[in-house]
Amino acid sequence: METVDLTSPELYINRERSLLEFNLRVLAQALDDTLPLLERLNYLCISCSNLDEFYEVRVASLLQMAEIDAHAVSPDGLGIQEQFENISAKAHELVAEQYRVLSDVLFPALETEAIRFLKRERWTPSQRAWLEKYFNEELLPILTPVGLDSAHPFPRILNKSLNFIISLTGKDAFGRNSGRAVLQAPRALPRIIQLPPAETDGGPHDFVFLSSIIHAFVNELFNGMTVQGCYQFRVTRNSDFFVDDDAIDDLLLAVEGELAMRNYGDEVRLEIDAYCPEETVSFLLARFDLTRDRLFLVNGPVNLSRIQAIYAAIERPDLKFPPFKPGVPSALARNKDFFASIRKQDILLHHPYESFMPVVDFIRQAAADPDVLAIKQTLYRTGVDSPIVAALIKAARAGKEVTVVIELRARFDEKDNIGLAAKLQEAAAHVVYGVVGYKTHAKMCMVLRKEGNALRNYVHLGTGNYHPKTARLYTDYGLFSCEKELAEDVRRVFMQLTSLGKVNKLNKLLQSPFTVHAGLLKMIEKEIEQAKKGKAAKIIIKVNAVVEDQAIRALYRASQAGVEIKLIVRGMCCLKPGIPGVSDRIEVRSIVGRFLEHTRVYAFHNGGDWAVYCSSADLMNRNMFRRVEVCFPITDKKIADRILADLAKYLKDNSQAWLLQPDGQYQRLKPGSAPVYQVQSELLKSFCQ
Repeated sequence: METVDLTSPELYINRERSLLEFNLRVLAQALDDTLPLLERLNYLCISCSNLDEFYEVRVASLLQMAEIDAHAVSPDGLGIQEQFENISAKAHELVAEQYRVLSDVLFPALETEAIRFLKRERWTPSQRAWLEKYFNEELLPILTPVGLDSAHPFPRILNKSLNFIISLTGKDAFGRNSGRAVLQAPRALPRIIQLPPAETDGGPHDFVFLSSIIHAFVNELFNGMTVQGCYQFRVTRNSDFFVDDDAIDDLLLAVEGELAMRNYGDEVRLEIDAYCPEETVSFLLARFDLTRDRLFLVNGPVNLSRIQAIYAAIERPDLKFPPFKPGVPSALARNKDFFASIRKQDILLHHPYESFMPVVDFIRQAAADPDVLAIKQTLYRTGVDSPIVAALIKAARAGKEVTVVIELRARFDEKDNIGLAAKLQEAAAHVVYGVVGYKTHAKMCMVLRKEGNALRNYVHLGTGNYHPKTARLYTDYGLFSCEKELAEDVRRVFMQLTSLGKVNKLNKLLQSPFTVHAGLLKMIEKEIEQAKKGKAAKIIIKVNAVVEDQAIRALYRASQAGVEIKLIVRGMCCLKPGIPGVSDRIEVRSIVGRFLEHTRVYAFHNGGDWAVYCSSADLMNRNMFRRVEVCFPITDKKIADRILADLAKYLKDNSQAWLLQPDGQYQRLKPGSAPVYQVQSELLKSFCQ
């Protein structure tokens, strides 16, 4: 039998294309008429904000890579220029579909529910008068148009801000012929204005875009001149800042310095009103030094994600997902003493179906308990007004030893984390900023408690952030335990993060950048050995992304050996399933539903004694080699069986699941004549009230 080269580019999907495919799956939710209408609008907005981040981070990263090595080739065999061409084609397809869905599907559907977005030609005389008054009283005082000439250079354009390029004729106040002006809409202004009840004739919810109001009354800004045209535009910039780890003395100051420049990074995308004249389009492209492949001419608002603001403004429960009350494990519901409950047994939480509040209450109880001596915690994303941070501050003020490893470089949360670090330091907590060169992405909390003459460590380990708000939107697992060897491992990892000393061999935890990658490959190899012996062999992995090439090759070899492999991958997947002789035993599915799938689980048949691990790490190079992560075993058989049962439910979903095809496309499963089975709905029924 001919040996297959598992490094062959034909066996890999381009990661950028895969990420854009995920956004198409999100957008497809906006077309699902079985979902509540305002939720469908939310999915559209999410796909737009995801695309913003894609350009801010992924496209920006490729541009930087092109400067470093223009001849670099990705595992799928594409050079950088080819990747740009593929990205451009797929991104333009996505944007065209976003505007089609909004204009042709969602706006008409919203109007049937008396929710209207009124264009200027539909304004009644009374509405126009109200909007003109709004313009004069609320907008005019803070708008600052800039006429372009040698003394008024083109202004610096903030990242993702709403702007207008205005064509003018006539003489200005100083007798000179005018040409162009730029108007920036301050970020403090709402992008959508709701008309008051007295001015609505089609129902209680009539909205007007800020851009429509500015278009209608822009002449008021240029007295004595004539506005020939006014066109929206928006620039997306590189938002992935770089900190030279070898050249900094103070990480905090370095991050603060980079944050100040984030809004003015290099331009990576330009969106312009589709009706903008070619001459003006060319002018803006030249001004931002952008090529046509990164130009998007759009027929509508240049930032659809801002429409998401109406969700909170409209009280229509019938157009939203029904509310739910997360459950609480019986072990915690019966006994409010967390430490006593955890001593009896390990406790698993499955968010958002089970409440995140026990995690908050665990830290609160530790802060108030006189027998607790120390609390150690990692924070990656936690929110501005975090109850966990408040509890840690309370503990520090009570004289307990509080150590917090806070990651300053959590993308788009850097500013918030700097503020949280300052608050913790003011309370005399010990704060460190992770490890230079490695983001601290592990989700760990440890409480040291004196019990009689002994000390006992209680730990919480999770797959997601310590963030109460996202814990209601993301699916994640969290484990409470005081098992001695596991707790000792957590203590050692914290010691390493603060002292930077080497850790002796861990008992049970796997830790990136040291042992997670090697440990997972070893477990894959074990399944390969079982299959070669003719024994049952199976792997189930549920993660956000599968990108790392060594792991992909290991999974290909496992498939070739006869291992049955089920991958549940929410977003990027560079592995191609279903290739004869290579991956015909691998199935890849993506679940897109009400909640963002965020749990990371690695499960191996292990000769019938399933080895189940949960982790903060995806199968990506950065998680394996450039981050501090933990991968923790589920040693309690009941909990392991519960997680395996959850995975079986994901593999049973026939409504929210998409199957990856060998060509990189995804096909949505349809129940057909079978009963509809939606895993998220089933889990809601199981746990929630």
